[in-house]
Amino acid sequence: MNAPNTRDRLKRRRDLKVAGACAAFVAVMVAASYAAVPLYNWFCRTTGFAGTPQIVAAGPANVLDRKIVVRFDANVSGGLPWRFEPEQTSVELKIGEVVTVNYIVVNESARETVGQASYNVSPATVGAYFSKINCFCFTEQRFAPGEKREMPVVFFVDPALAQDSEQDDLTTITLSYTMYPVRQPEPRRLENGARVAPGRS
Repeated sequence: MNAPNTRDRLKRRRDLKVAGACAAFVAVMVAASYAAVPLYNWFCRTTGFAGTPQIVAAGPANVLDRKIVVRFDANVSGGLPWRFEPEQTSVELKIGEVVTVNYIVVNESARETVGQASYNVSPATVGAYFSKINCFCFTEQRFAPGEKREMPVVFFVDPALAQDSEQDDLTTITLSYTMYPVRQPEPRRLENGARVAPGRS
């Protein structure tokens, strides 16, 4: 009489272990999916993978005579009512020379909007040599209705590029930005129906 009960208990225990393992696996996979994007972004910024420029604190100590043309590209994703364009389409610079270029943004809507830029350079192999000191793309940009703003990017091409034989024929780099809308939290409603702006109590 006790044998069937023992088998049932063992079966239930085994089933609980399997269910627990499955739940743990799902939890790990969900956590990994959230971590994947920041880890990928960190990897790209560190290595220049996929044409991601480097972020640095200051310019190099030396400037070379070799010159490179840097072209500027600007795009706006759907859902963001902005006009976004470079102040100039290209610039010729010496390798190691620190350059500042402005992008112009206009919020063409009648409401406040928030956006942030993603960026890369092409060809992708020069991402490790394209360095930014300052850029509007580092943070979210909030625009009032109809606001127009000049936003600078400060950059240089690392002199180490000249030591890479694969880049001997390189004459042009394209710096490309795409602005994406940043979704803002909905304002809370008080009991009387009034709205409270996010972050306020």
